[in-house]
Amino acid sequence: MKRTQFFFIILSVLVFFACAGSGNSTQTEKTDSTDATAVAEAPSTLTVLVDTIPSPKKELKTTMSGADITIVYGSPSVKERTIWGELVPYGEVWRTGANEATTFETSAPISIGGQTLAAGKYGFFTVPDENDWTLIFNEVSDQWGAYNYDAGKDVMRVKVVPRASSEKSETMDFAVEGANTIIITWDMLEVPFNVEAGS
Repeated sequence: MKRTQFFFIILSVLVFFACAGSGNSTQTEKTDSTDATAVAEAPSTLTVLVDTIPSPKKELKTTMSGADITIVYGSPSVKERTIWGELVPYGEVWRTGANEATTFETSAPISIGGQTLAAGKYGFFTVPDENDWTLIFNEVSDQWGAYNYDAGKDVMRVKVVPRASSEKSETMDFAVEGANTIIITWDMLEVPFNVEAGS
């Protein structure tokens, strides 16, 4: 009788560890599967070039879709103001920042909204609206604000859709999201646009 009880106990212990081992194996497979489908974020650096002015001059550098992209812009603050529709009017060309016009430079052709932008440096303007924004790439990269903006020198215009932000951004900034998305963030709004490889 004692031998039977002893054998039963040993068998129970072996079954327990066998099941536990099987559970660990399943968990590892799930983790590996999750890691395999994770989307890597494009590398990026945000540098403050000039911090002695009210709207610091910043530079975002990133590499995505086979291109090195550099965006230089003035970064204004909310300062308890109403931004959209007031400080930045709807339906009007905006420098997309402060001081000098924002510049957008790409080392290789890229595609935004199904349109191809050749390698080069551009003035980057936008036309904000409540339901959609227009991104403008202008051949004149060196200009102050949008005072001398000439629509006749636009290289490309693309419509994009803004979205509400879950967190308030006190300063206007450009940032990278995922592997091929750049976003403009300010106040409670984000404006994403995808960058694909051009031809």
